[in-house]
Amino acid sequence: MPALAPSPKAYVPFVSVENMMQLIHRIGIETMLLEMTDAIEDDFRRWNAFDKTPRVASHSTDGVIELMPTSDGATYGFKYVNGHPKNTRDGLQTVTAFGLLADVATGYPVLITEMTLLTALRTAAASAMAARHLAPKNPSTLALIGNGAQAEFQVLAMKAVLGVTHVRLFDIDPLATSKTLKNLSDSGLHVIACSSAQSAVEGAQIITTCTADKQYATILTDNMVGAGVHINAIGGDCPGKTELHGDILLRADTFVEFEPQTRIEGEIQQMAADYPVTELWRVLDGKAQGRRDERQITLFDSVGFAVEDFSALRYVRAKLQDTGLFHNLDMIADPDDPRDLFGMYLRAK
Repeated sequence: MPALAPSPKAYVPFVSVENMMQLIHRIGIETMLLEMTDAIEDDFRRWNAFDKTPRVASHSTDGVIELMPTSDGATYGFKYVNGHPKNTRDGLQTVTAFGLLADVATGYPVLITEMTLLTALRTAAASAMAARHLAPKNPSTLALIGNGAQAEFQVLAMKAVLGVTHVRLFDIDPLATSKTLKNLSDSGLHVIACSSAQSAVEGAQIITTCTADKQYATILTDNMVGAGVHINAIGGDCPGKTELHGDILLRADTFVEFEPQTRIEGEIQQMAADYPVTELWRVLDGKAQGRRDERQITLFDSVGFAVEDFSALRYVRAKLQDTGLFHNLDMIADPDDPRDLFGMYLRAK
């Protein structure tokens, strides 16, 4: 069984899609979502240790390609990720990703992994982390609007972390809802399909919007959101894309990951520059208040941030030891004399 790279000169562990699926099965998906939620929260509690910058994005008419880097001073991490809503028409994923961790002291990579599955897990875990601190106590019902690739992960995270028992689904594509119903049939949850977004939110304490279209949209209108509700708006993640009517934001207390990035990409891009928001780490650190009372509307305007990916990467690296669920990649040149790279090439002949 291969061991994780013990020194800077060793091969770099690579976690393939197949390896990632086996790792999730070995740990258990709900256990993994709960543990990853805790890992992300641990890193948010040491927020000031991280380099923070808005993602580096290259936009086109068809989608976006992004790099999301950060470092805590000891370890560096980044994720490459795309978002192309039209891909599903050709049988392709809307979002694909891979990520890397490196040792800051040497600059050598110590982990490379697929992050298409891992991003779905970390996004769900981040939603659950926010809801754990912002949602009403003991929520029972989740409304999930948008039943695409991330839907089941979002649902299972709310079950594992908050104890949600009932789920109300809606998507403009009934096939997406049917897929989600089928995939959750053995989850132990009471899951129903609804005929509209308005119907889906009835009786829900948590509303999650998770749509993919790259446009200004109104998935939720003000009249659909009652007092005391918590909203996870996780589908809006680029300039020119929103899911909520602005009047909802005027009634809600809004929490974000990294304000400079959310101002560009989140629901708050439609609001005035002085629209007040609270970075979520401040709630976890006791520097700001989260939910104050039963009637407060809270909104997690999530666009995804590099610290969450860093948390997911370090979590996976810690779980890999003694599993064999990785391949060692020969991607670091290792000449006998570090100054004689050309000599290494000559000897290969």
